Amino acid sequence: ILNRAAAGALSVGSAFFVAWLAAAAFGPDAYATFSGLMGSPVGLLVWFGITLAAAYHLTAGMRHLIWDAGSGLSPKAATSLTWLSLWGALIIALGFWAILFATGKVTL
Repeated sequence: ILNRAAAGALSVGSAFFVAWLAAAAFGPDAYATFSGLMGSPVGLLVWFGITLAAAYHLTAGMRHLIWDAGSGLSPKAATSLTWLSLWGALIIALGFWAILFATGKVTL
C-alpha cells in the first residue's frame, strides 16, 4: 500500500515540478516568487516529502523485482525486505538532503 501512496505522492509532486517549469518560463519575477515560496521551511518540507516518496518508490520497486524473481517470498524474508526498503528510503532521502545542506545548495 505504501508503494501506491508513494506513487500518488509523486503524481502530486509532479504538479510542483510543472509549476517550477512554468515559473521559469514566466520570467524572473515569477521564478523568484516560486523560489521564495518553495524555499521556505514549509516548501522544503514539501520537497523533502517528494524526495522521500521517490526514494521509497525506488526501494519498494527493487523489493518487488526481488520478489518477481522468486526470492525473498518467505514471511521472514518478505518482512525483512519490507523493513529494508523503508529504512533504505529514509537513509537515501536524508542523505540527499544532507548533501544539499552541506554544499550550500539549500539553506533555511
